[in-house]
Amino acid sequence: MILRYKGYYGSINKEQDIYWGKCLMISDVVTYEAESEEGLIKEFKLAVEDYLLTCEEVGKVADIVNIVDVD
Repeated sequence: MILRYKGYYGSINKEQDIYWGKCLMISDVVTYEAESEEGLIKEFKLAVEDYLLTCEEVGKVADIVNIVDVD
């Protein structure tokens, strides 16, 4: 399963009792973790919001995921 929020994509992984993931297809490292899948979805959204806010605060242009459909 892949998460999507505001044009950003994130992974879902589970090791023992911890769910974790990271934003995909961007050069910056954005990670999140939780004790449940539902919690991980919430943490993913918070991580994206924090990433965008941090980029704005430091004057950096946030990486954007560009996906091209090909037939």
